[in-house]
Amino acid sequence: MIILYDCATAPSPRRARILLAEKGVAHETVEVDLRHGEQLSEAYRQVNPQCTVPALRTEEGVLLTDNAAIAAYLEARFPAPPLLGRTPLEKAEIASWHWRAEFEGLMAVAEALRNSSPAMANRALPGPVDYPQIPELARRGLARVQQFFATLDDRLAERDFIAAGQFSIADITAVVAVDFARVVKVKPGEQHPNLQRWRAAMAQRASMSI
Repeated sequence: MIILYDCATAPSPRRARILLAEKGVAHETVEVDLRHGEQLSEAYRQVNPQCTVPALRTEEGVLLTDNAAIAAYLEARFPAPPLLGRTPLEKAEIASWHWRAEFEGLMAVAEALRNSSPAMANRALPGPVDYPQIPELARRGLARVQQFFATLDDRLAERDFIAAGQFSIADITAVVAVDFARVVKVKPGEQHPNLQRWRAAMAQRASMSI
């Protein structure tokens, strides 16, 4: 049985949950309480020394400790429906926009949050090593989030999906990034009509409510 090490309130494991739901993959879930630092406990370090979620234990007993590995495994193991593209050009376009959704979206929100939240003092980056906050990075993160929203709005003009004319992992990560931005008080506004239309359409997918 596939096991997902999850946290219901965190954005990164939500990406894995949506992917599993879209693929229709049965799995067990183990909740990891990030709020109380369970990811840093000795017990969880025995599971994942990276001290992060999500982590996925495959049917073969191999532990995958990041979303990149989880997505690659699930796409190869459960190819239908294809969420990373079918043709070489589709795969390239989806990979490019997925990377942008992660780097320009999710990482920008994380940069703003982790460098400003008192609860994350000395925890500016996830993982087993403590890093101090840098307030200037919080301000830069907010500017990056605003730019990401503008980029997505332009991209979604006359498009239903972000890449290759199909629902893909790029849409999954972008949804999570847009929703996650609420923690730094940024959300799509009237200046983002295409982004708002796309997010409303994404909300109709059952996987998005988990």
